[in-house]
Amino acid sequence: MKEIIEKQRKFFNTGRSKNIQYRKGSLLKLKASVEDHEEEIIKALYDDLGKSAFEAYETEIGLVYEEIRFMLKNIDRFSKPKKVRTTLANFPSKNFIYREPYGVVLIMSPWNYPFQLTMIPLIGAIAAGNCSVIKPSNYSPNTSAIIYKIIEEAFEEEHVTVALGGREANKDLLESKFDYIFFTGGKAVGRVVMEKAAVNLTPVTLELGGKSPCIVEKTANINLAARRIVWGKFLNCGQTCVAPDYILVEESIKEELISQMIKYIVALYGENPIESKDYSKIINKKHYDRLKSLIEGEDLCYGGDFDDEKNKIGPCLLSNATWETKAMQEEIFGPILPIIGYNNLSEVKDQIISRPKPLALYLFTTDKRIERYIIKHISFGGGCINDTIMHLASSSLPFGGVGESGMGNYHGKYSLRTFSHEKSIVKKSNIIDVPLRYAPYCDNLWLIKKFLK
Repeated sequence: MKEIIEKQRKFFNTGRSKNIQYRKGSLLKLKASVEDHEEEIIKALYDDLGKSAFEAYETEIGLVYEEIRFMLKNIDRFSKPKKVRTTLANFPSKNFIYREPYGVVLIMSPWNYPFQLTMIPLIGAIAAGNCSVIKPSNYSPNTSAIIYKIIEEAFEEEHVTVALGGREANKDLLESKFDYIFFTGGKAVGRVVMEKAAVNLTPVTLELGGKSPCIVEKTANINLAARRIVWGKFLNCGQTCVAPDYILVEESIKEELISQMIKYIVALYGENPIESKDYSKIINKKHYDRLKSLIEGEDLCYGGDFDDEKNKIGPCLLSNATWETKAMQEEIFGPILPIIGYNNLSEVKDQIISRPKPLALYLFTTDKRIERYIIKHISFGGGCINDTIMHLASSSLPFGGVGESGMGNYHGKYSLRTFSHEKSIVKKSNIIDVPLRYAPYCDNLWLIKKFLK
């Protein structure tokens, strides 16, 4: 791997990857390779996570195509030097911002959306002009193998390459010198990544997670809220970093919301969800056992179905959850949904802000005052009003966390910005040279104050 990194560095220094046409050609090669292996990707996602073909395309493959399309359409505009306003202190001059790629970047991706959470950062890295080493998750081996095949067919290893393996491979990569590291995963590994990056002063983007609240206020459309919450929570069997982690619902509508949610669980997945072809599975036995332990001894108002052989857990609703419930002590990352009633929205706000800042927040309301109140008073990575999940499906919006839920963002032009250094240039005129800045300064303090105050 050290030899490959050095080879990539030499290739980057030739300047080929910076060429706009080369970048576009690379994105087209990636798209063609994905198209060639589309059926294999769908099968791999089913083998790893039990995803249906529709869900695989909706949440993974389709998002990759959309990101490539968006980038090809806009890469010329995004990459142009940007002329900015000149200050009086620099008169006469022209000021520009040039975006330049970092160099050789490391992209470490997770297992829950193993295809799109690898490819979308890669699209940004390529569009910015970098060379890339990709490290997909060892927990989703079938998808990682297809990613390796796609990249090997589309690129020379001096431009983009894939490193497979487990913890030892991660350790070796993190001890290597990269120009940028983009990591998506859990907080524990994220801290290790940041620690290792600090040794070489390598800049990082950390896409982590957290307990994302879903607030349902009494003016909400309860029927539609229930449908959208059920879809967003139990998509990919709850293994989504921005899934609603718990519900905070006004007491007066709590029972109605629960009733509607149960109705939509049955509508989406049938009376026995773990038998549904549209319902995914838990990634492995380790996470399956962890999730089972979160609901042992809990009072479920719905669910509790398990399949130990297939690592399947049906949707579970905890209607009498409190802030002390076991499932409220960590990010759930599975099909368990605690539901907490509230009477006072300001108390809800205080409870959320007393905890680590969440990656996402969802609010169901038709009251614009409440909408403004929540957005103003609670810090979170991003979210939706009257929906779940969908804010990450837009190439026009930055996606990322804040505080313990992550740092930095990407998608669309924000990906290109993430994988680029913004270089400031002042182009000064030779016609006029204002003598005021030069010594001897004499008694010109009053004059400089007039210019700069």
